[in-house]
Amino acid sequence: MSEQKSGKKRKWGDRRDARLVRTPGLQSIMGYLWPKRTDCEVYMHDTLDITELMEWLDKENASHPEYKTTVFHCAITALARMVRERPLMNRYIQGYRTYERDEISLSFIVKRRFADGAEESLMVLVPEDDDTLSSISRKIVGNVNETRKSEHSTGGIDSVIDAFAKIPMPILALAIRIIRYLDFWGINPKILTDGDTHYTTILASNLGSIGGPAVYHHLANYGTNSIIVTIGTYYKDEVRMPDGTKQLRTLIDIGVTLDERIADGFYFVRSLKLIKHIFRNPDLLEKPLGEHSGFVYE
Repeated sequence: MSEQKSGKKRKWGDRRDARLVRTPGLQSIMGYLWPKRTDCEVYMHDTLDITELMEWLDKENASHPEYKTTVFHCAITALARMVRERPLMNRYIQGYRTYERDEISLSFIVKRRFADGAEESLMVLVPEDDDTLSSISRKIVGNVNETRKSEHSTGGIDSVIDAFAKIPMPILALAIRIIRYLDFWGINPKILTDGDTHYTTILASNLGSIGGPAVYHHLANYGTNSIIVTIGTYYKDEVRMPDGTKQLRTLIDIGVTLDERIADGFYFVRSLKLIKHIFRNPDLLEKPLGEHSGFVYE
């Protein structure tokens, strides 16, 4: 959300995309004690039951066959809602200090062709409060289709990266040092940050689309991204239900890598519980993000 949208004036210490957060106690000095994001990675793995979600998707897709909504689209929508209701998940630490973003942003990488050596393109989605699964799904499908019309980058951050790749090595090395310095202080030009997955709330990877498992992907010290989520392929397995019986259910694994400095384990676990609740109650996916899910934390 821009300054104009939020109605809040920027204060000293704020960045172009986020507000400086005054944190109490140990959290206020964590950026100084552990300045590197890669030294503060924590990992979460869980298996989500998507049986009800798959049944719900079958009905939804039957009503609009021209747009196929996928489990990945549902995951992106659920993640957006989670961040909307759990604002600490939209924080990052850079330049030793803690910031909270003005916008929620989710990113992923699109393979232009499913072939070895095929180029990749970076995609960023900024959901609005009135967005639902339907609108988010259409945005993703439209952006992916547009990207795959060409086998080469067609503009934006991809073209900037292509241009840097052509610079002679000594000059490129110096340029990168300058860029990293500007990044540390939050004064990188927008042409280097807009559309870059390193500057988004969550980077998501749909490894299930290529038959892969969920993995733990490392964070990066460059940029502001503090959460990476990978989603594996779904499968069937027997699950013991609350009544003690066993049922064959459809499951999917997720792997999450987080910067432990943005919140504590209690907050992370509750955020994951919200994701699981949404998947068990897929009707929530068609509720505008600006409306609270109504989930009660135990």
